[in-house]
Amino acid sequence: ITADLDEALSAGYSALELINEHLLAGMKVVGELFGSGQMQLPFVLSSAEAMKTAIAHLEPHMEAAAITKKGTVVLATVKGDVHDIGKNLVDIIFSNNGYEVHNLGIKVSISEMIAKALEVDADAIGMSGLLVKSTLIMRENLEEMASRGLEGIPVLLGGAALTRTYVERDLRGKHPGRVFYGKDAFEGLGVMDKLMQIKAGALHDDEFGREIGTRKIGPRKSEQRALLPEPEASRSPEVATDNPVFVPPFLGVRTASGIPIDDIAKFLNETALFRNQWGYRPEKGESDAEFKQRVRVVLRQEFDKAKADGLLIPRVAWGYFAVGSADNKLLVFADEKRTKVIEEFDFPRQKSEPYLCISDFFRPVDGPEVDYIAMQAVTMGPEVSRRTAELFASNDYGAYLRLHGLGVEMAEALAEFWHHRIRTEWGFVAEDGESLAGLFRQKYRGGRYSFGYPACPRLEDNEKLVNLLGAKGIGIEVSEGFQLHPEQSTTAIVCHHPQAKYFVA
Repeated sequence: ITADLDEALSAGYSALELINEHLLAGMKVVGELFGSGQMQLPFVLSSAEAMKTAIAHLEPHMEAAAITKKGTVVLATVKGDVHDIGKNLVDIIFSNNGYEVHNLGIKVSISEMIAKALEVDADAIGMSGLLVKSTLIMRENLEEMASRGLEGIPVLLGGAALTRTYVERDLRGKHPGRVFYGKDAFEGLGVMDKLMQIKAGALHDDEFGREIGTRKIGPRKSEQRALLPEPEASRSPEVATDNPVFVPPFLGVRTASGIPIDDIAKFLNETALFRNQWGYRPEKGESDAEFKQRVRVVLRQEFDKAKADGLLIPRVAWGYFAVGSADNKLLVFADEKRTKVIEEFDFPRQKSEPYLCISDFFRPVDGPEVDYIAMQAVTMGPEVSRRTAELFASNDYGAYLRLHGLGVEMAEALAEFWHHRIRTEWGFVAEDGESLAGLFRQKYRGGRYSFGYPACPRLEDNEKLVNLLGAKGIGIEVSEGFQLHPEQSTTAIVCHHPQAKYFVA
């Protein structure tokens, strides 16, 4: 596009305006193709990069009044949440479709969002969050906006933990203004376009974003479980108590660095990376094996570049502790004498059969046997986060998406790699399945549980584990919302009990 602009410039500003309009129309087509499944996310971002380059070339030659601005949006990840990939994708799509976007970043309070919205006279506020806890923060934010009489500012909500029914049936009742669920960036774009038509008087729809959802659905499984009475069982009768207790190679904490990146990459989950993080899909008639073979070319390029630039810096803190269970609690002791408790975890118990609780996978504290737990904290370091921020700021959207996804999945690969190391030195790696795919399906002895998941939902326990392992020494910090920094980090507890598998409590 830029190569042909010199000829257009001689025709005057009307031609530039026409080109600008065609660019916006092109992005609209891209959105339609993405929505229909005909265009994959990486190619959407390539289109956005081309759009950004063309607009940057046009703007110096155009009068300010001639530059199309459809509206103004304030975006932020809510307080306590550090995830920003989804919000940043919305920023990319909105800004490349004619909207002025003010992206406030992560862990943003509602007062900051409101102040910015009033300052720039925003047409909407977009709130993002990945965690279940973030949906509760969104509810509080809407209540705060209602109490301040800000029903004139529409609100768009997005994030993995949200559902359309929850937003349109429950959250709309917390705010007298317009509230919308954004399944993805392009749905949010459609909402904004309609809001701008309403603002301009070209469309009248008072119920848009205000009508309370009437979809009749039963309570969610989590809500059904919450209604059940507390179980009388203090231990699941189905969990064996005569399994061998594996004695760990040491008690206490150790750290590791300088881990070969290529060794970690062997544990990379390509399905999660290619499909979930990067947004690639098999082409028509392409088998899964052919699909992966094709995208591995991209992976090798990204991996080699990240390695050469020193962006992936793996570090691990791990250790073994003497423990004992007491009902739903797991007590962590200073040593095998079990006389001094140094930490305590309280896990939820299932309210229906088989009444499982993580504490069941360890010997009772009042019994004669000492039991043990392993803990690990892993990180790929802060450099990958720093570089992804630079790529996003420079409008290098495809590289941003690819590096972000690689960093996240390499952290998961490091967690899988170190869990294998723990099983090896603890003495039961021989019980592993035969393939890497089997490991992703828990084909190994015992279980690895990360906080925030159904069997151990309390994110607050991240802080306990980080303190026990001294993981600040490898650069891991815990945020106000008990999330890990850098983002490419994970923590976990490891149980050796053969029945320790994923379950929902």
